[in-house]
Amino acid sequence: MAFFFAQLLTGLANASSLFLVASGLSLIFGVTRIVNFAHGSFYMLGAFVGVTLMNVLPGTVGFWGAILITGLVVGAIGAFVEMVVLRPIYRAPELFQLVATFGVILVIQDLALMIWGAEDRMGPRAPGLRGVWRIFGEPVPKYDLVIIAITPFILFALWYLITKTRVGVLVRAATQDREMVGALGVNQAWLFTGVFALGSALAGWGGALQLPKGGADLLMDFNIIGAVFVVVVIGGMGSLPGAFIAAVLISVLNVFGVTYLPQSTLVLMFVVMAVVLIIRPYGLLGREEVAGEHGQVGAPETPIRPYGTTGQMLVAALLLALAALPLFADRFMLILLIDMVVFALFAASLHFILGSGGLVSFGHAAFFGGGAYAAALLVFHLDTPMEVAFLFAPLAAGLLALGIGWFCIRLSGVYFAMLTLAFSQLVWSMAYQWRDLTRGDDGLVNIWPSAWLSDTIPFYYFTLAFGVGGILVLRHIIHSPFGYALRAGRDSPRQAEAMGINVKRVQHVAFGLAGVMAGLAGGIFVFSKGSVFPTELEIAASFDALIVVFLGGVKTLAGGVVGAGFMTVVEDWLTRLEYWRLVLGLVIIAVVIIAPEGIVGTLRSTWAKFRGTNEEAVK
Repeated sequence: MAFFFAQLLTGLANASSLFLVASGLSLIFGVTRIVNFAHGSFYMLGAFVGVTLMNVLPGTVGFWGAILITGLVVGAIGAFVEMVVLRPIYRAPELFQLVATFGVILVIQDLALMIWGAEDRMGPRAPGLRGVWRIFGEPVPKYDLVIIAITPFILFALWYLITKTRVGVLVRAATQDREMVGALGVNQAWLFTGVFALGSALAGWGGALQLPKGGADLLMDFNIIGAVFVVVVIGGMGSLPGAFIAAVLISVLNVFGVTYLPQSTLVLMFVVMAVVLIIRPYGLLGREEVAGEHGQVGAPETPIRPYGTTGQMLVAALLLALAALPLFADRFMLILLIDMVVFALFAASLHFILGSGGLVSFGHAAFFGGGAYAAALLVFHLDTPMEVAFLFAPLAAGLLALGIGWFCIRLSGVYFAMLTLAFSQLVWSMAYQWRDLTRGDDGLVNIWPSAWLSDTIPFYYFTLAFGVGGILVLRHIIHSPFGYALRAGRDSPRQAEAMGINVKRVQHVAFGLAGVMAGLAGGIFVFSKGSVFPTELEIAASFDALIVVFLGGVKTLAGGVVGAGFMTVVEDWLTRLEYWRLVLGLVIIAVVIIAPEGIVGTLRSTWAKFRGTNEEAVK
């Protein structure tokens, strides 16, 4: 019993820092509707700024003063990021803004590397709180108990701010109806900046408060952001009490999971999130999202139509150029183009459900990596011919997508996205931990194509045939009656249902088709590289595809393909630089600000304006 109580206290102490960070993210999302993936970066900045100040300011007053100042500094940085990066793109689709926050992550990572170096920084012990107190005979760190005691005061302060002050009234009003708040004369720009600064400050305080327990390192942002999003989603997006309950729940379960079921710790919080969302689709204390909150906002989308003669000729010319490329390109160029086609098919499969269906998936890598693993497992364990294993990859990925989609399709917006992420993490955990089958992080190696495809040029044509063929099939489906039904369910579900369209069934089938094409890309990938590792199933792989789709243009049919080509070329060039993340992050932010409709969408709009100007001149 004493050990159980000590474990409970440890979980509550861990929940304190997690709640601080999660409450900041919940505030930011509730008011601005920004899915802020850079929130973990502010947590990391809080740790580095805090450890620097603690080494300068002496004594007890210096320690707690350093924590206070850290929050103010990080809050000021957050306000700067909001004004410079996010404010110019508030009129863009809301989930497009997550691309900008990803660019912020890359920039902050390299800036932190430049300022503090690559070495981890150990946090100082809290003055006067070294050692432990024994409770029922079990040692409990003094600092943990102080943090547990502080947390209710933080929760009360946030509650008072939100419920008893004018600022809180405006914040609560903005979470319910931003347009009405603006119509009443409230300066939304400064309200958004203030809330973003407060949320960033809370993340900074969370990073500084955990220093005596963990220190500061350059991986803190990615290590915390998954848990923070899980807490916010379980509690209900925008709900501070929900975030507190979820933080306690996740932290306590993790502590007991480490003790009694160590293998569960990698995915325990995602399992909890999946169960909560299946039972309560909007989290414990969340509210149902308004239709269109996270969908295709902005200017009305023009009706799609197949390419005309000019467009068909341009596509044919591009395909002929790709087919003739081996006549004058070297081996490196062909390998780069193989990677580009694979990535383009993967991105196009995500774009199919995102652009046409309005289904934003954060776990699409489960199908790409799942297809790759399905083919590799047949070859590695059963010595199956490459041709049979390759055909099995899209089939296995499609079945996996249908199974996951059965649970996810009834949700929408961020909740749908996070449930796909939860299932993706479960698939990753199986690949990482089931060593007898997948060899864990050692991966499956020597998965090479058949002899007739062993040379680069034949495999290039093989990739071209199936990669480009898959993209064209997706484009054909978009122009079919099924594709129009999918778009109808995205734009107006009620009207689509009234017309006799079973929206959920159409979305489920589309989710399965997207899984098939992602699995096809995974099948090509595994035989091009000769191996597959759990990294192909990680969150980062899903976000890579998501980012290129938004960069290319969600409302365009070629957005995923163009975005994939752009990102592949830029990354291949930039990764040769020392601080390539900084440059890549700035490039992404610049593209987002300059071309808020994506690369293809902006080019299309510019061309339409140019044609309109010329037509006016002729008149």
